Amino acid sequence: MDKTYFLLSLSLFLVLFHGSLGRRADRPCQQQQQGQCQLDRLNALRPDDRIKCEAGVIESWDPNHDQFQCAGVAVVRRTIEPNGLLLPSYTNAPQLVYIVQGKVLTGTLMPGCPETFQESQESRGQDSRRFQDQHQKVRQFREGDVIALPAGVAHWFFNEGNEPVVAVSVIDVAHSANQLDVLSPRNFYLAGNPEDEFRQVEDQPRRHGEQQTGRESYRGHGQQQCNNVFCGMDTRFLAEAFNINEQVARRLQGESDRRGNIVRVKGGLQIVRPPSLRQEEQIQQQRPGEQFNGLEETMCTMRIGENIGDPSRADVFTPEAGRISTVNSHNLPILRYIQLSAERGVLYNEAMMVPHWNLNAHSIMYAIRGQARIQVVDHSGRTVFDGEMREGQVLTVPQNFAVVKRAEQNRFEWVSFKTNDNAMISPLAGRTSAIRAMPAEVLANAFRISVEEARRIKFERQETTLVSLRSSRSGSWAEA
Repeated sequence: MDKTYFLLSLSLFLVLFHGSLGRRADRPCQQQQQGQCQLDRLNALRPDDRIKCEAGVIESWDPNHDQFQCAGVAVVRRTIEPNGLLLPSYTNAPQLVYIVQGKVLTGTLMPGCPETFQESQESRGQDSRRFQDQHQKVRQFREGDVIALPAGVAHWFFNEGNEPVVAVSVIDVAHSANQLDVLSPRNFYLAGNPEDEFRQVEDQPRRHGEQQTGRESYRGHGQQQCNNVFCGMDTRFLAEAFNINEQVARRLQGESDRRGNIVRVKGGLQIVRPPSLRQEEQIQQQRPGEQFNGLEETMCTMRIGENIGDPSRADVFTPEAGRISTVNSHNLPILRYIQLSAERGVLYNEAMMVPHWNLNAHSIMYAIRGQARIQVVDHSGRTVFDGEMREGQVLTVPQNFAVVKRAEQNRFEWVSFKTNDNAMISPLAGRTSAIRAMPAEVLANAFRISVEEARRIKFERQETTLVSLRSSRSGSWAEA
């Protein structure tokens, strides 16, 4: 009976998962307001809000900012101190998490999946085994890893290292899986008394004529202040549901918990896990020509992470200029469901990523280290951003806007989260550019130049994506 119930639960979850996390629908901002993404000015943004917790800090960017509304995303950065535990929670939209620093242990709690990590002990005088603990699979991630988290799937993070963990998350609130709020992120915590990570959303009037009542609107009348999903439930119901006494049930509601979203674990977590977690996370490429049918990797064992920080992992590499690594649904199949991808880039001093545009995605850049001069140009030729981007800032580059990056004095490192599982760029200069692909006669007539000048424009730059400017000083940027 239990086995039959488990199989039915798993099957139902897979159906719902495939259905709700399928192809991305039209982005709500484009449905509601034509021209909303025609931004006159972009900015490299610092966080707008900061929450201090017992064992860490949470910083978030205002999701109501025009740049994020245009891209349909929300951004949050979490710093978890050693022995800090980010309480279990889930969100109303899929997200990508990039580990900027440190090592983190995480668990994703997939409904219907078995507890495959088990610890047992021989009972004295008996042949049977008594389980001490059992839980779903845990994974370890490190600096440079990208972690994919589907909408509505609960997860937790624990810092078991000796240095703080810094993790940046981009939540795709415009995804069709988010049927709760249009372009509004919501975190649902399963424990503690956490603060709302996106308190700016609470400051906005409710849609559809709802009265703005603040956080208290999420709690039942007559209850003490608390902020997890058990808080609004009757204590007696919780006691009956878990078959526990009401005193323990009240602890689930976290009424007197003042530790915040990230709590400190004394003595570390003693959990069941293999000796080497990284060995289980080896890349398993799909066979050439194999058609995806959803069964190559079951939801219970599917890889959720890929490292793009390792230099040996680079997809584009120029010794004098830098490197770029990408992760998409080809090398991390779970991204087919959540419809996101990522790019990790490094520009050396006096190097440039050639002008390009994103064909099919918005790009949300987060500066990891250093600084760079960046220019972004819209469809009418207006420069909507021209300035320095520094460590810790976020810049949104809308789909099809042309962008160029140049590291002027320091090495520049960034990660870009993109709103398509197979985001593509089209260079404007270099061997694989749109300009290179045109006939010289077309260029000559389009730009009112000679055919010889058109040929120089086409063939002078032989690199593809990254170029070093130390040996070529002919461009206006190099002279500036």
